[in-house]
Amino acid sequence: MNTFSFLAACLGAYLIGSIPFGLLIARTRGIDIRQVGSGNIGSTNITRALGFRWGLVVAILDASKAYFPALAARQLFPNEWQILVISLMSVIGHIFSFWMGFKGGKGVAATFGLLAFYFGLPFFAFFLAIWYLTVKWVKLMSLVNLGVGLLLPLAFWLKYKTIPYVLLGVVLCGIIWWSHRENIKRLLKGKELPTNY
Repeated sequence: MNTFSFLAACLGAYLIGSIPFGLLIARTRGIDIRQVGSGNIGSTNITRALGFRWGLVVAILDASKAYFPALAARQLFPNEWQILVISLMSVIGHIFSFWMGFKGGKGVAATFGLLAFYFGLPFFAFFLAIWYLTVKWVKLMSLVNLGVGLLLPLAFWLKYKTIPYVLLGVVLCGIIWWSHRENIKRLLKGKELPTNY
Protein backbone atom coordinates (compact mmCIF):
# COMPACT_ATOMS: atom_id res chain seq x y z
CA MET A 1 0.00 0.00 0.00
CA ASN A 2 1.36 3.42 -0.91
CA THR A 3 1.23 6.67 1.02
CA PHE A 4 -1.97 7.82 -0.68
CA SER A 5 -3.76 4.61 0.34
CA PHE A 6 -2.59 5.03 3.93
CA LEU A 7 -3.76 8.65 4.10
CA ALA A 8 -7.08 7.70 2.52
CA ALA A 9 -7.52 4.97 5.14
CA CYS A 10 -6.73 7.45 7.92
CA LEU A 11 -9.33 9.85 6.54
CA GLY A 12 -11.87 7.06 6.18
CA ALA A 13 -11.31 5.90 9.77
CA TYR A 14 -11.63 9.47 10.99
CA LEU A 15 -14.90 10.04 9.12
CA ILE A 16 -16.35 6.75 10.36
CA GLY A 17 -15.29 7.64 13.90
CA SER A 18 -16.96 11.03 13.42
CA ILE A 19 -20.45 9.56 12.93
CA PRO A 20 -22.43 10.94 15.93
CA PHE A 21 -24.60 7.92 16.65
CA GLY A 22 -25.79 9.32 19.99
CA LEU A 23 -26.97 12.55 18.39
CA LEU A 24 -28.70 10.75 15.52
CA ILE A 25 -30.48 8.21 17.71
CA ALA A 26 -31.63 10.88 20.15
CA ARG A 27 -33.03 12.88 17.24
CA THR A 28 -35.14 9.91 16.16
CA ARG A 29 -36.64 10.04 19.66
CA GLY A 30 -37.35 13.77 19.35
CA ILE A 31 -34.50 14.88 21.62
CA ASP A 32 -31.49 17.10 21.02
CA ILE A 33 -29.09 15.30 23.33
CA ARG A 34 -26.82 18.34 23.41
CA GLN A 35 -29.52 20.12 25.43
CA VAL A 36 -29.98 17.30 27.95
CA GLY A 37 -27.95 16.42 31.04
CA SER A 38 -24.24 16.90 30.44
CA GLY A 39 -24.86 17.76 26.78
CA ASN A 40 -22.54 14.95 25.69
CA ILE A 41 -23.53 12.66 22.82
CA GLY A 42 -22.05 9.54 24.40
CA SER A 43 -23.81 6.50 25.83
CA THR A 44 -23.80 7.77 29.44
CA ASN A 45 -25.85 10.84 28.61
CA ILE A 46 -28.03 8.84 26.21
CA THR A 47 -28.78 6.47 29.08
CA ARG A 48 -29.81 9.39 31.28
CA ALA A 49 -32.10 10.77 28.57
CA LEU A 50 -33.47 7.64 26.87
CA GLY A 51 -32.76 4.74 29.20
CA PHE A 52 -30.28 1.88 29.42
CA ARG A 53 -31.36 0.11 26.21
CA TRP A 54 -30.62 3.09 23.98
CA GLY A 55 -27.44 3.85 25.89
CA LEU A 56 -26.27 0.31 25.19
CA VAL A 57 -27.12 0.65 21.49
CA VAL A 58 -25.05 3.85 21.24
CA ALA A 59 -22.16 2.26 23.15
CA ILE A 60 -22.07 -0.70 20.76
CA LEU A 61 -22.24 1.51 17.68
CA ASP A 62 -19.52 3.84 18.99
CA ALA A 63 -17.28 0.86 19.80
CA SER A 64 -17.93 -0.66 16.36
CA LYS A 65 -16.81 2.45 14.54
CA ALA A 66 -13.33 1.94 16.02
CA TYR A 67 -13.28 -1.87 15.91
CA PHE A 68 -14.04 -2.31 12.21
CA PRO A 69 -11.61 0.30 10.82
CA ALA A 70 -8.85 -1.35 12.87
CA LEU A 71 -9.90 -4.74 11.51
CA ALA A 72 -9.82 -3.41 7.94
CA ALA A 73 -6.43 -1.79 8.53
CA ARG A 74 -4.95 -5.10 9.66
CA GLN A 75 -6.15 -6.72 6.44
CA LEU A 76 -4.89 -3.95 4.17
CA PHE A 77 -1.62 -2.69 5.65
CA PRO A 78 1.52 -4.67 6.51
CA ASN A 79 3.16 -2.17 8.84
CA GLU A 80 2.28 -2.20 12.53
CA TRP A 81 2.55 1.55 12.95
CA GLN A 82 0.13 2.16 10.07
CA ILE A 83 -2.49 -0.06 11.71
CA LEU A 84 -2.04 1.74 15.05
CA VAL A 85 -2.33 5.20 13.49
CA ILE A 86 -5.47 4.25 11.59
CA SER A 87 -6.91 2.86 14.82
CA LEU A 88 -6.28 6.15 16.60
CA MET A 89 -7.97 8.12 13.84
CA SER A 90 -11.32 6.54 14.69
CA VAL A 91 -11.03 7.65 18.32
CA ILE A 92 -9.96 11.14 17.26
CA GLY A 93 -12.97 11.29 14.93
CA HIS A 94 -15.24 10.31 17.81
CA ILE A 95 -13.99 13.23 19.91
CA PHE A 96 -13.54 15.79 17.12
CA SER A 97 -16.44 14.90 14.85
CA PHE A 98 -16.35 16.49 11.41
CA TRP A 99 -20.14 16.26 11.30
CA MET A 100 -20.48 18.24 14.56
CA GLY A 101 -18.07 21.08 13.97
CA PHE A 102 -15.16 19.10 15.47
CA LYS A 103 -16.97 18.40 18.72
CA GLY A 104 -18.14 15.00 19.90
CA GLY A 105 -17.97 12.35 22.57
CA LYS A 106 -15.23 11.53 25.04
CA GLY A 107 -13.70 8.63 23.17
CA VAL A 108 -14.26 5.94 25.79
CA ALA A 109 -16.64 3.73 23.79
CA ALA A 110 -14.38 4.03 20.72
CA THR A 111 -11.39 3.12 22.90
CA PHE A 112 -13.32 0.10 24.15
CA GLY A 113 -13.79 -0.91 20.52
CA LEU A 114 -10.01 -0.89 20.11
CA LEU A 115 -9.60 -2.95 23.28
CA ALA A 116 -12.00 -5.53 21.86
CA PHE A 117 -9.92 -5.63 18.69
CA TYR A 118 -6.43 -5.69 20.17
CA PHE A 119 -7.14 -7.95 23.15
CA GLY A 120 -9.79 -10.23 21.65
CA LEU A 121 -13.49 -10.52 22.40
CA PRO A 122 -13.24 -13.10 25.26
CA PHE A 123 -10.82 -10.92 27.25
CA PHE A 124 -12.83 -7.82 26.40
CA ALA A 125 -16.05 -9.45 27.66
CA PHE A 126 -14.30 -10.20 30.98
CA PHE A 127 -12.94 -6.65 31.17
CA LEU A 128 -16.36 -5.20 30.37
CA ALA A 129 -17.96 -7.20 33.18
CA ILE A 130 -15.37 -5.92 35.67
CA TRP A 131 -15.80 -2.37 34.37
CA TYR A 132 -19.58 -2.55 34.69
CA LEU A 133 -19.46 -3.92 38.24
CA THR A 134 -16.94 -1.25 39.21
CA VAL A 135 -19.17 1.51 37.80
CA LYS A 136 -22.13 0.02 39.72
CA TRP A 137 -20.07 0.10 42.92
CA VAL A 138 -18.32 3.47 42.52
CA LYS A 139 -21.32 5.24 40.88
CA LEU A 140 -18.96 7.58 39.03
CA MET A 141 -18.30 6.38 35.50
CA SER A 142 -15.90 9.20 34.75
CA LEU A 143 -13.68 8.17 37.67
CA VAL A 144 -13.68 4.54 36.53
CA ASN A 145 -12.85 5.55 32.96
CA LEU A 146 -9.94 7.69 34.16
CA GLY A 147 -8.64 4.66 36.02
CA VAL A 148 -8.99 2.53 32.89
CA GLY A 149 -7.00 5.14 30.98
CA LEU A 150 -4.12 4.89 33.42
CA LEU A 151 -4.02 1.10 33.05
CA LEU A 152 -3.93 1.09 29.24
CA PRO A 153 -0.14 1.45 28.76
CA LEU A 154 0.44 -1.41 31.21
CA ALA A 155 -2.20 -3.58 29.55
CA PHE A 156 -0.66 -3.11 26.10
CA TRP A 157 2.79 -3.84 27.49
CA LEU A 158 1.63 -7.08 29.12
CA LYS A 159 -0.10 -8.18 25.92
CA TYR A 160 2.39 -7.11 23.24
CA LYS A 161 5.62 -6.08 25.00
CA THR A 162 6.57 -3.67 22.22
CA ILE A 163 7.04 0.09 22.31
CA PRO A 164 4.51 0.95 19.54
CA TYR A 165 1.68 -0.69 21.46
CA VAL A 166 2.73 0.90 24.74
CA LEU A 167 2.70 4.25 22.95
CA LEU A 168 -0.80 3.46 21.71
CA GLY A 169 -1.82 2.91 25.33
CA VAL A 170 -0.16 6.15 26.40
CA VAL A 171 -1.90 8.15 23.65
CA LEU A 172 -5.28 6.60 24.46
CA CYS A 173 -4.74 7.39 28.13
CA GLY A 174 -3.91 10.98 27.26
CA ILE A 175 -7.00 11.25 25.06
CA ILE A 176 -9.29 9.93 27.80
CA TRP A 177 -7.85 12.24 30.45
CA TRP A 178 -7.98 15.26 28.12
CA SER A 179 -11.58 14.60 27.08
CA HIS A 180 -12.55 14.20 30.76
CA ARG A 181 -10.97 17.46 31.89
CA GLU A 182 -14.35 18.97 32.88
CA ASN A 183 -15.25 15.76 34.72
CA ILE A 184 -11.96 15.97 36.60
CA LYS A 185 -12.82 19.50 37.74
CA ARG A 186 -16.23 18.32 38.96
CA LEU A 187 -14.71 15.29 40.68
CA LEU A 188 -12.26 17.50 42.55
CA LYS A 189 -15.16 19.72 43.64
CA GLY A 190 -17.36 16.75 44.55
CA LYS A 191 -19.98 17.82 42.01
CA GLU A 192 -19.74 15.01 39.46
CA LEU A 193 -23.12 13.48 38.58
CA PRO A 194 -23.49 9.85 39.74
CA THR A 195 -24.05 7.12 37.18
CA ASN A 196 -27.25 5.17 37.76
CA TYR A 197 -26.84 1.86 35.91
